[in-house]
Amino acid sequence: MCQDLAWYVYILGSPQNITYVGIAKNPTARLTQHNAGKGARFTRGRGPWTVIHEEGPFTHADALRRERHVKQNRALRRRLAQK
Repeated sequence: MCQDLAWYVYILGSPQNITYVGIAKNPTARLTQHNAGKGARFTRGRGPWTVIHEEGPFTHADALRRERHVKQNRALRRRLAQK
């Protein structure tokens, strides 16, 4: 069985210093959705968003694990956003 290494974990940043962590197969297309108000409810009306960090590729399961880890660890999220 072949693992689908097509998933990326990304961190978005807004001018108000708000961050959002998500996963997508195409982070650039997902950013466009977030900025158009079609993304996650959390990102609507808080943009414009920019990608400030991206990791991958991962399997879907690994991307979900990494997303959860980054979301739960605020210090890690800040450190990744600084890079």
